[in-house]
Amino acid sequence: ENNEAERIWGLVTELDGLSKKILLANLLCKPLEKFGISLFKKEIMSVSNRFSEVLEKILVEHEEILEEDQGTDMMDVLLAVCRDENAEHMISRSHIKSLFVAPTPQRKQYSGQWQRSLTTLIFLRHLEKISNKLLIQETDIPNLPYLQAAVKEGLRLHPPLPVFVRTVQKRCMMGGFYIPENTTLAVNAYAVMRDPDSWENPNEFRPERFLTSSRSGQEDERREQALKYISFGNGRRGCPGSRLGYVFVRTAVGMMVQCFDWRIKDDKVHMEEDGGLNLSMAHPLRCTPVARIQPLLANLRP
Repeated sequence: ENNEAERIWGLVTELDGLSKKILLANLLCKPLEKFGISLFKKEIMSVSNRFSEVLEKILVEHEEILEEDQGTDMMDVLLAVCRDENAEHMISRSHIKSLFVAPTPQRKQYSGQWQRSLTTLIFLRHLEKISNKLLIQETDIPNLPYLQAAVKEGLRLHPPLPVFVRTVQKRCMMGGFYIPENTTLAVNAYAVMRDPDSWENPNEFRPERFLTSSRSGQEDERREQALKYISFGNGRRGCPGSRLGYVFVRTAVGMMVQCFDWRIKDDKVHMEEDGGLNLSMAHPLRCTPVARIQPLLANLRP
């Protein structure tokens, strides 16, 4: 309403860019490490205040829905806890807002663009028994191994964050080099997951490479794969939201395949990558979804 979606997306994009400025300032300018945030304080406060206004409006709308008892989602649950004086854990409106202020939706969008661009996904509906009567749910994902493998392969080729950093806690030898304590290292996840020594035909989109582990669940193979598949990092410093991210992307891709036929202008998809930390598409995907089955239409009915 009144371009609200565009406004929110603009804020998310601005916040994402701001977080990268702070990260680069801390990494490249060691003397500025303690002052990275203060350097951008004015920009941070501006984005924060505008986000707060948008989220306050959404909270008020949800409070009206709660009073009318018209259904419950995550924000409704949080508001109910906020109102409950006897709740085990007390939260405020500011706490609720902070849960919804994050740049990660942009990375989900980039992942979704790459997934839609990989034309092999068009054949998912022919390779697996995806019902034409019931809209795919999160609980269906374990029974769709090819969908899981396709999403995983897409994230291997185009990770949400192609380079991430780690700080060495103790001095060590790595690759024949002596690494002093507290050294900050950059890990090139993009290169690791396209290493020909670890992956056969690394630049090809081949979901089949993950089907064995998806179906057998062998622990030894999973451990070996974890060392070279680092779309969300690895170990104790791996992304805490990776499981949730997988659920979102797999469910979204499954719904896109199940519910729509996709029309692409000129039937040509450009797979060139843009520069930057998000590894977005140099030529953003433009396609038209055409509803094809009943689950979507049924869910759209009032």
